[in-house]
Amino acid sequence: MVFLKNISFIFVSSFIVAQNGHEIALNIYTKQFPDDLTNTMNMKLVNSKNKIRNYTMKSRSIDKNRKQIIWFLEPKSDMGISFLKIEHKNRDDEMKMWLPAFKKIRRISSRKKGDSFMGSDLSYEDLSTRDMEDYLFNLKEDQNLNGKIYYTLESIPKKKLNSFYNSHVSLVDKITFNIVKEYSYDLNGKLLKEKEYTYKKIKMFDTLEYIKVFNVQKKHSTQIKFTNIEVNKNISEDSFSEQNLKRIPAN
Repeated sequence: MVFLKNISFIFVSSFIVAQNGHEIALNIYTKQFPDDLTNTMNMKLVNSKNKIRNYTMKSRSIDKNRKQIIWFLEPKSDMGISFLKIEHKNRDDEMKMWLPAFKKIRRISSRKKGDSFMGSDLSYEDLSTRDMEDYLFNLKEDQNLNGKIYYTLESIPKKKLNSFYNSHVSLVDKITFNIVKEYSYDLNGKLLKEKEYTYKKIKMFDTLEYIKVFNVQKKHSTQIKFTNIEVNKNISEDSFSEQNLKRIPAN
C-alpha cells in the first residue's frame, strides 16, 4: 500500500508542477533520450494531384539528434545522396549535402533553413533540435483529441533564432510528455503545417515511429515511417564527418 501511495504521489506531484508552459516544456526537453540512434526511414511524398514519390534512407544520430547523418538508398536515381547536420550552441549549425552526381558537397546556410529538405514538407529548420532558451512558452486550454485530453503548449521563437515560423502549437501527452500533434504557423501567423507523431518504446526510450506533415497551404504531405530502430550502439562521434557522407554504411 505504501508503494501505491508513493506512485500516486509522484503522478499527482507531476501534474501540480506542470502548471505553466515553461514547466511543461521542461518535462518535454528533459525526457530520457538514448546516447545514439539508428533507423531506416521510409519517406512518402504526396502532392496535391495525389502523385506519390517514395524514398528510403538510413539515419544515425547522437547527442539527442544534434549530430545526424542520413544516407539515401532509394530510389536508385538518388542513391548516395547524403545529409550531415552538426548543431552548435553559440554559432550557426553546420548542414551539408553530398551530391554524388556532381561530386560536390553543398553547404546549407542558415538563410536557407526555411527551404524544403529533398522536396518534403520538412524544412531544414524542422530537422534542427529546438533549444528551450530559444523559445517562449504559453500554456493554452487543454484539447481533446480522439477522446483523450492533452496539454496545449504554444512555443514562440525568440527573435535571435531568426526562425521561419511565427509559432508552434503542440498537443502534449499528460503522462509521457510526448508531442502527438503540432500546428506550425508562418511568419504572417497563418497555419502552414499540421504534424502528427507516434512513438514506439525501445528499451526505456520513446522513439519516433511515424511522422506525418501536411502543408495546408500547398496541399502536400510527407509521411515518414521509422523501422529497424536501434539504440545505444556505441556510435562514434567521428562518424559525423564529410568523409563519411560519401560512404553508405553496410549495416
